[in-house]
Amino acid sequence: MIPPVQRTAGGIRSYQESDLRWVELALCMRSAGLSVEAIAKYVKLTQEGDATIADRHTLLCSQREILLEQQKQIEETLKRLNYKIEVYENALETGALNWNQET
Repeated sequence: MIPPVQRTAGGIRSYQESDLRWVELALCMRSAGLSVEAIAKYVKLTQEGDATIADRHTLLCSQREILLEQQKQIEETLKRLNYKIEVYENALETGALNWNQET
């Protein structure tokens, strides 16, 4: 999921700062929900040079839209859960559940 890493004479990978930035980017992209295949495609596109800038931009923008939709869904879910928690906290304080607020 990252470009090839240089190796020592003994064949051991020798990670440089730029390699570590690629690792961090790959982790970020996985956290953002990109598949291993999409990350590999992104790496391939970067290796192909500036002619693929538009394709890389499109790939990242598409994933951002997916994340923004997920964020919206999470915010709506949190709003609903916070409401329910408040209903039950009121019930704990008053000793009774207001059935009009239960749903």
